[in-house]
Amino acid sequence: MEEKNLNTEGSAAIKYGNAIVEVNEFKTQDDPRDRKWTWEEDGYTVFRGNARTGPGCHDNCGVLMYVKDGVLEKIEGDPENPYNQGRLCPRCLAVKEMLYHPDRLKYPMKRVGKRGENKWERLTWDEAYDFIEEKLKGVFEKYGPESIYVMQGTGRDINGYGGRVAQSMGSPNYGMGFLSGNACYVPRVFSTALKLGVLVVADYSQFFPDRYDHPGYEIPEYILIWGNNPVVSNSDGLLGHWIVECMKRGSKLITIDPKMTWLASRSEYFLQVRPGTDAALALAFANVICEEGLYDREFVEKWTYGFEEYAEHCKEYTPEKAAEICGIDASIIREAARAFAKARSTALQWGVAMDHTSEGFITGMACMDLLALTGNIEKPGSMVAARPCFGVAQTWSGRWGGEKPMLSEEQAQKRMNSDYPVLQAMNCISQDMLLKAMLTGEPYPIKATWMQTNNPITCMGADPKRILEALLKMEFNVVVDMFMTPTALAAADVVLPAAGFAERIGLTGHQPYYLGAIVKAVEPVGECKSDQQIIYEIGKRFRPDRNEWNNDEEFYNTILEHAGITYEDMRKRTWAYPEFEYYKHEKGLLRSDGEPGFETASGKYEFKCDFMEMFDLDSVASYTEPPESPVSTPELAKEYPLVLTTGARRWALFHSEHRQSPSMRRINPEPMIIIHPETAAKYGIKDDDWVEVENNFGKCKLKAELSISIRKDTVSADHAWWFPERDPEDGTLFGVFESNVNCLVPMRPGKSGIGASYKSLLCKISKYEGSDQ
Repeated sequence: MEEKNLNTEGSAAIKYGNAIVEVNEFKTQDDPRDRKWTWEEDGYTVFRGNARTGPGCHDNCGVLMYVKDGVLEKIEGDPENPYNQGRLCPRCLAVKEMLYHPDRLKYPMKRVGKRGENKWERLTWDEAYDFIEEKLKGVFEKYGPESIYVMQGTGRDINGYGGRVAQSMGSPNYGMGFLSGNACYVPRVFSTALKLGVLVVADYSQFFPDRYDHPGYEIPEYILIWGNNPVVSNSDGLLGHWIVECMKRGSKLITIDPKMTWLASRSEYFLQVRPGTDAALALAFANVICEEGLYDREFVEKWTYGFEEYAEHCKEYTPEKAAEICGIDASIIREAARAFAKARSTALQWGVAMDHTSEGFITGMACMDLLALTGNIEKPGSMVAARPCFGVAQTWSGRWGGEKPMLSEEQAQKRMNSDYPVLQAMNCISQDMLLKAMLTGEPYPIKATWMQTNNPITCMGADPKRILEALLKMEFNVVVDMFMTPTALAAADVVLPAAGFAERIGLTGHQPYYLGAIVKAVEPVGECKSDQQIIYEIGKRFRPDRNEWNNDEEFYNTILEHAGITYEDMRKRTWAYPEFEYYKHEKGLLRSDGEPGFETASGKYEFKCDFMEMFDLDSVASYTEPPESPVSTPELAKEYPLVLTTGARRWALFHSEHRQSPSMRRINPEPMIIIHPETAAKYGIKDDDWVEVENNFGKCKLKAELSISIRKDTVSADHAWWFPERDPEDGTLFGVFESNVNCLVPMRPGKSGIGASYKSLLCKISKYEGSDQ
């Protein structure tokens, strides 16, 4: 690439071949002039960068990587990085254990035994790509390119890039593995898109390099923490300690959770909700606010649509009715709703529990309505628009800049979503339909998979035994990972080894707060390659004209072309904060036509979404009882009397990762289920007993953790457990089904196809009497 006229603080143009691409002005808040990205210190070479990829990062924290003789010896939080200000979670501190673990995948490998056997032949990368190309083109010729399903997991910094694999191959089927109902973040994205046309996030001063000292920033008076334990999960570009910093400065908390978390114990109001009933509680809050006239009249009258219909609808959801549904005292609902409404500002910290209901996006809509009702949108300390900064957009479309779509209209129309008009409107696949197609061939065959950054039979996949059955029916499966996972051992025909964040370059996950460089500090172990390199190199085998990069730096220069900088510029400065404004809806900054308001059909925040009626859904947020519950299925509840919620985060584990890490396993050594002591006593269960958990879908065994923090009618189970210390030849796939709570979770989305019940099932428990523990 030849650069011309590059000025990192002004407009620029970058030349790629014969094409000149005009770029945006690169105006920043931070001054990088005294910032170093590498230096020598006490015999170490120190590299300053950001963590946003495997092993185990779901954030964007600044790191200092200390290298000696080409080996990463230690890692520390970067105290100068405004994002995390020197803080790191235990997983990042243990990264050396994962990078240099003896079980790391180091070379491309082809299976030479039967699926499920740990028998592999080492390949060169060219041999691996040749073999993959041959096999997939054979599948395409027989069934069409739509017959390959390309999937990823949580993805981190490769979110969006993975779609380029599918589109290079001509397949419209790209998504998050087997997450029923796309039930992680997608429902919340859809909720905010319908309501105000843009994703919004809580404002903890993360948009400013001087953070809490910024003169235009005000802390939230209240933070509403809903279905989330942020100091442990640190999910979706949020550092949970930001909330603690706001608390130090005076923010008060309202926490809604079936479990008393650390933050819940420090809250002004704690509402211990029955899992799956969140929408009813949100509507009861709205009932109080509307009935008592506590809403922000100016915001509602000027900037919203459908308020009258919404207020009338909420009359049905009195605090008394919600108290009966949710298992919370009506007086606490009233008090919390009043405190929420009267606060100068309130931010909502919502978690995946919003998505893990049968209609997850409607639960999200009900929560967002409370923010609009009280005018907590686009003002300091509230919810603010979250668009990727510097024009460096997420790349879900698989194309950048002036590129034309790689998929033809005919190919795009074959996207697997025909059962769900909502998903068709979103151009989003149905993972539930794809699983069915893998098993039945209907509505058309799926015959091959590409799995990258995911481990579906262990982690996200509901009904994992059914998923394994489907994977074993495939003619060809490719897995890209850092370790031999149960999914790879069970079903992969080729495994490709991925590099960790210290072994490669990159960009943080295109967050709206700042742009950061992932910096290579050491050479990858063995022959590992970055996920991005694998993506464009395999893409060349199918679309060489659209995967022209020769190395990762060229790849990232393309991603950055509209920002007016190169990857080398980003590496030198490590992070960059764009200019930021509040009240963007008043300034015409949220609509494509430049007019004030929101990017919706009405141009306003929509309490009533007429768009929903096109899909035979209520136009205002409503409550639906979970598919299995003491209310909806009372006869089933007699056999399975406890509510089962799943997937709450643990300090040392990120989904199915870190089971190999000695230090992380010392913190979280076993798969646990939290049970109230009084409930445990009914079943003769004591602390650390092994417990059999069973329902109408399946069973597993977990270890009892007795705690008064959980509701007496609810148990909370860890997810994503497997045992990499097991012999891969023992036939158990690292024991993946023994303690896998997803064996009790069905692949079953709601009516819309967005959202699924991962956290509100029924179960029974008993002391495990097996002889193998």
